[in-house]
Amino acid sequence: MQMAPQHPTAALLLCEVVMEILSWIPAKPVTRLKLVCKSWNSIISHPHFVKLHLHRSPNNAILLSTRTPPFPDKERKQGIVLSSVEPFIQNPSSTLDAQENRHSLHVQDWVLGSCNGLVCVAHILYKNHICDIRFRLWNPLTGFISGNSPCLCVNAHNVIGFGYDESSDSYKVMTVIRDSSGTVTAQVYSFRGSSWKRVNSFPAFPFSAEDIGHFIGGTLNWLGLRNLLGDDYDWADVTLDMLMIVSFDLKSDTHKQILLPKGIDEISSKDPTLGVWGNRLYLLHDYKNTHFIAWQMKEFGDENSWTQLLKISFHYLGVERLLFPEFIFENGNIFMLRGRHRFEEVFYDRRDNSVKRVNILANNCYFHAFDYVESLVQPC
Repeated sequence: MQMAPQHPTAALLLCEVVMEILSWIPAKPVTRLKLVCKSWNSIISHPHFVKLHLHRSPNNAILLSTRTPPFPDKERKQGIVLSSVEPFIQNPSSTLDAQENRHSLHVQDWVLGSCNGLVCVAHILYKNHICDIRFRLWNPLTGFISGNSPCLCVNAHNVIGFGYDESSDSYKVMTVIRDSSGTVTAQVYSFRGSSWKRVNSFPAFPFSAEDIGHFIGGTLNWLGLRNLLGDDYDWADVTLDMLMIVSFDLKSDTHKQILLPKGIDEISSKDPTLGVWGNRLYLLHDYKNTHFIAWQMKEFGDENSWTQLLKISFHYLGVERLLFPEFIFENGNIFMLRGRHRFEEVFYDRRDNSVKRVNILANNCYFHAFDYVESLVQPC
């Protein structure tokens, strides 16, 4: 019996229904569903579906960038581990030791962060205080790897950031550089382009060379010091008016200052820290070397939305000095801090004031945690 050809409107409606259903399925099984038939493969590969699926994907995962320190007769190793949040909180050591979600990296690769499921990796070669850096994008779920950016040659006094410009649908990396005269400049590279673009002078330089630009709301953000002329400075001489948050807009290539919370009336005894966790901007500092304080900007860009989430004594946490969080979970409810020892982590839950200590052995590895979401994104 011969079937009548399907009406074009009915075919289109069926396609939309299939797309709607598939968009709610987690990314990993969706990639396998490409093999069902040609039409499903076409739907799942379409840019509209990729964006729809990303929009509906839960932000309940983290990316752990791991590095083993050099040991005698042992090779240093670098890699990433992908994990859901809950299993990691329950058993961090098992998560870090697990092999099924581990991916190896070159020893000279450094993870700058993750955005929309893409990981930005910098391959850095050091020689006589000069860095040769190439960047690439990688989707660990799909296996997508972009081409390398043009090589950027900079001095050792630089910081790097990675983010997404929604207006041009482009992923960008940015370096902030201070030259020997103290002038601070920046360069931006779009993975849709072919060359680096120089940006006008910067008003401040991040005082921590390890500080990666914090991406939120189309901007990269650093905590920096204005009028910093050299590397050698005494924190005791730093005043509040020297401290500023610089926010760089990836769309317009312009920067602005974000004011510190109004409740800060004196400089902390140790360098404060800026961070983005769960799409919220945080400022973390100590108080008189006895308490840990955490501020959250509830609405990014609204300086009146700074809220003090936490003020807790080091004694209660069981730490002897200020140890900033390596991650903040559950919209600012769970803080993970380094403990007394190198491989001890302290989890503090402000909802019930509980403190949990965990020894993270994980083959003696260091790690940094980033927000992560599984996605099908493969940029041009």
